[in-house]
Amino acid sequence: MDFAAARKAMVDSQVRVNDVTDRALQAALLAVSREAFVPADRAFSAYAEVEVEIAGDRRLMLARDVSKLLMSLHAREGERALAVAAPYAAAVLARMGLNVTAQESDPAVFDVAGAALATDGVATVVAPLTAASGEGYDIIVSEAAVPGRPEAWLKALSVGGRLAVVERTGPAGKAVLYVRGEQGISRKELFDAAPPLLAELAPEPTFAL
Repeated sequence: MDFAAARKAMVDSQVRVNDVTDRALQAALLAVSREAFVPADRAFSAYAEVEVEIAGDRRLMLARDVSKLLMSLHAREGERALAVAAPYAAAVLARMGLNVTAQESDPAVFDVAGAALATDGVATVVAPLTAASGEGYDIIVSEAAVPGRPEAWLKALSVGGRLAVVERTGPAGKAVLYVRGEQGISRKELFDAAPPLLAELAPEPTFAL
């Protein structure tokens, strides 16, 4: 399979047509080998409009959704970024010149994607996703959905920092951009999306008699 041609087709048919106009982001998407973030026997499907399994519960976010999410962050070269359950997004941000850490709770994800992340200079950390690893980040992004406002992640942002994530409580979700200011945190809804929910952030079920 010609993966370079598949990448170009993905950017042309799934990214540009969905109003992703940032040329630096487009160039990074063309440069990152998306097939390297899934097991070899699934590489052929890395550029299709499906959420391909990486390992365990983790999936690649749709190219349309991850590109729109990343564009909303207005990433700048030299910024510090944390990619939570987002190995592919981590590599794209690194190609854009950011200093990126990828955080996962399941080490099996890095068994699949670790080599590709190392190639792009992404640091990796295995830790529970209920809190961000470190603090003072300019950017935090996740390719998975969360059940509500991710307070623990927001605490890790510096002033001026941005967090992009999909919030989902039912079949559909909403991509959201948070920005930390001097006086508080703003929230802006971006577009509809429905990536899988991070299981460890899902609320405990409650029972009533």
